Amino acid sequence: MIGAIVGDIAGSRFEFKNIKSKEFDLFHKKCRFTDDSVMSLAVCQALLDSMPDYKNLSENAVKSMQLIGMEYPNRGFGQHFRRWIFAENPKPYNSYGNGSAMRVSGCGYAANSIEEAEYLSHEVTKISHNHPEGIKGAESVAVAVYLARTGKSINEIKDYINNNYYQIDFTIDEIRETYQYEISCQNSVPQAFEAFFESISFEDAVRNAISIGGDSDTIAAITGSVAGAYYGVPDNIRNAALEYLDDSLKEILINFENKFIKSKE
Repeated sequence: MIGAIVGDIAGSRFEFKNIKSKEFDLFHKKCRFTDDSVMSLAVCQALLDSMPDYKNLSENAVKSMQLIGMEYPNRGFGQHFRRWIFAENPKPYNSYGNGSAMRVSGCGYAANSIEEAEYLSHEVTKISHNHPEGIKGAESVAVAVYLARTGKSINEIKDYINNNYYQIDFTIDEIRETYQYEISCQNSVPQAFEAFFESISFEDAVRNAISIGGDSDTIAAITGSVAGAYYGVPDNIRNAALEYLDDSLKEILINFENKFIKSKE
């Protein structure tokens, strides 16, 4: 779970000023948490608040994402999603933006099966990003997180993603120089996955993701969510990232970890 937040914070200063290199300080005074961390934690809060069968998860996700989102209005929300947050009666708006994929890592931790990861991701995604590509992007990330945290190898995860979601036929080196800013799931989630598939450690995965440019904070958040579940997040990186969060967000994270991560270890 913390992996998505690390990726978001580390990538935040490069979102509109891309770096096409893996050589940079992971954390910097210009870094900050963005809407990626806010919404990831809002989904975590919804999971915490829901009944064991998650029948009220969608309802709780709307409440949580609006309530928490309103507390952080200037963290980089897209125009359409910002309107959704402040709407009196928010409705899905057929989005295939990568906002659906960056916020669902908690679903991969809460799930007890691939099928449940699919279900949970769908319940927290359909409320806003109900385009098939938005649903697909979110589901693929939640499932990848589940597979990563339950001991599957990188090759096994890659095969599952290739067979069920995206045919990834490029390398990071091949796309680094030409990849541009993209917010669609279909043109950023596969890139985030490849950054993980080519990694040798959690930090290396995040550096891979940021080095391709584009929507750096979101791509790194997606990569970080899967890499964190696979490798774990080193204490020094975790502690550095926590310094950027306020007490309210840290409380959600810790409560979620205590219920869904530490209880399953």
